[in-house]
Amino acid sequence: MTSTRATLLVTLTGSDRAGVTSTVFAALAPYDTEVLDVEQTVVRGRLTLALLLAPGDAAAEVERLLCRTAQDLGLDASVVPGEGDNRSRRRGRASVVVLAAPLRATAVAAVTRAVAAHGANIDRVRRLSRDPVTTLEIDLSGADVPALRRDLALVATAQGVDIAVAPGGLARRGRRLVVMDVDSTLIQDEVIELLASHAGREAEVADVTAAAMRGELDFAQSLHQRVAALAGLPVEVLESVRDAVRLTPGARTLVRTFKRLGYTVAVVSGGFIEIVAPLAQELGIDHAHANRLEIVDGRLTGRVTGTVVDRAEKAAALRRFAAQEGLPMSRTVAIGDGANDLDMLSVAGLGVAFNAKPVVQQQADATVNVPYLDTVLFMLGISREEVEEADRLDHADG
Repeated sequence: MTSTRATLLVTLTGSDRAGVTSTVFAALAPYDTEVLDVEQTVVRGRLTLALLLAPGDAAAEVERLLCRTAQDLGLDASVVPGEGDNRSRRRGRASVVVLAAPLRATAVAAVTRAVAAHGANIDRVRRLSRDPVTTLEIDLSGADVPALRRDLALVATAQGVDIAVAPGGLARRGRRLVVMDVDSTLIQDEVIELLASHAGREAEVADVTAAAMRGELDFAQSLHQRVAALAGLPVEVLESVRDAVRLTPGARTLVRTFKRLGYTVAVVSGGFIEIVAPLAQELGIDHAHANRLEIVDGRLTGRVTGTVVDRAEKAAALRRFAAQEGLPMSRTVAIGDGANDLDMLSVAGLGVAFNAKPVVQQQADATVNVPYLDTVLFMLGISREEVEEADRLDHADG
């Protein structure tokens, strides 16, 4: 039976160069050797190649051959006889992403210690990025995602790192809906403060905005209060504000990469559609939902029209977009920074707090506290190398 076949676990280590793997397998070709598993990694030019082989009746010859081949290649070889294939992975597959700049050993130790205490097993670790942050993705089995997420949230706070915990396996792949907040998320600015500066009331409005984002004021009430300060402004200020808006670093890369993957991208904002819609069109974003300013005789009246886009409406919009795209809520990602984003972060399959207020970080599934929006890609298992390679191919095709 397969489970009791004699096997060899072969580990080769040394300096990497082209042709090592092909040379090893070419040496095995004359023998009736079945390849059960292969794992290869290269870290700073140092190769580790692990092979699990079923050599049949030629075990001794294969072992001698591999040791000789390794010597010829300048590699160290370890050969461990045994029986059977790898153990099947336990259920409860999950992915833990750890992100920091710099990422220190104490943080990795704390994360892996929490995983072990949880009773999960680390099956594989890979690096997703080195610049501008270091990101590790840790694949687990035997994990309870909600419980592990709670445990690692405490580690993230204590160690000052960002951590995301998500279901692994097929749940990690496939099409998604990504819904983002706009002010202080997709862009660096608060649009209403830019508008208020034209009315000479920026400081007053900024104080109200900050209190609303911390959850200290009802958002709808604070919106009406702030918009009232804009009464009388000429409609031309909208174009000036559109020109003044600054994208968050990494925003274009984030949207471009999501679109390459076939994801649907949407923005929902407590700001204003007059600013958000042109921005969404420029970036190729699929859906945009925001408040609409009332304009009469070419001037802002100090009121908004229609349904106020508050925290409940943001969550409702996410649900509508998911239904339109035929995606379950488990395939949705929400990104935001303020208290009015809490509902959509909680209903999404993965809620990411981006440089968020403390109340939001405490309740989100994952946090990002570096000023690069494209680091959210790493939370979903997309590596920096994959993003850069896609960029190069696009430029080459262009």
